[in-house]
Amino acid sequence: MTLRHMKIFVAVFQNGSMTRAAKEMHLAQPSVSLAVKELESYYGIRLFDRIGKKIFPTELGKEFYGYAIHIVSLFEEMEKKIKNWDSLGTIRIGTSITIGTHILPSLIKRYNEKFPNLKVEATVSKSSDIENSILNNTIDIGLIETQPEDEDICHIPFMQDELCAIVPPESPLSDLDTITLADLSRQPFLMREKGSAGREILDSRFAALGINIRPVLESSSTQAIVMAVSEGLGVAVLPYLLVEKDVLKKTVKMIPFPHPLKRDLNLIYHRNKYLTPNMNTFIELCKSFGAVTE
Repeated sequence: MTLRHMKIFVAVFQNGSMTRAAKEMHLAQPSVSLAVKELESYYGIRLFDRIGKKIFPTELGKEFYGYAIHIVSLFEEMEKKIKNWDSLGTIRIGTSITIGTHILPSLIKRYNEKFPNLKVEATVSKSSDIENSILNNTIDIGLIETQPEDEDICHIPFMQDELCAIVPPESPLSDLDTITLADLSRQPFLMREKGSAGREILDSRFAALGINIRPVLESSSTQAIVMAVSEGLGVAVLPYLLVEKDVLKKTVKMIPFPHPLKRDLNLIYHRNKYLTPNMNTFIELCKSFGAVTE
């Protein structure tokens, strides 16, 4: 007894005719009759009564149909979903906090327009957490602010972001045309928590200058840092994407660096990951988004 037998039985039951079932399934009528006889022989029951040139389902035939239709329907549903997994399944995206806050919503909106039936699962965390998720295969694609160190992780720069200095609006520093990290280091410094992408970049820059910074405030909340700067508690260096609105509102003053502190935002995936067509579409979407933004 095979799934083919089940499909033939369902077609015969629904059509009330061997001939019509054979035509519907593009089979020879003897093949359909043989399949029904094999089912009856396998289970030792009669599924149809043959009266004249017509067939009528027996009570056992009706009972059997109740099971068969569910089995056939479940198989067809499984085939449809698996064959169209790329447009009906799930894509798992992980991003760092900056990207998740300011870029991911637009990417998901554009992506959903291309794949309305595809479910997008998003995780927003530190860049290091996203890298671990890629290695553990709990996400498919990551978007982070650092360059991954693990050789099993492939990375593609998809856009650039710039770190900028912000100072209180009333600070004497606000009149400067440019400012250096050395200048900022002499002020009370507010920083993101250790392990964050922005903090790692700043720590490495200060280390290269031989400057040791002891922040007066560390926080995982960018808004807490911006608020503290606006209240005159110190200065900070943060991604422009995160402070743009506050700069425009003039709650803080942005001062350019003589040489812009730019960094690549990277799209990452495991080197052994099979990239489905919809994943490749997401990658291309990120690239085009970065090109337009820049």
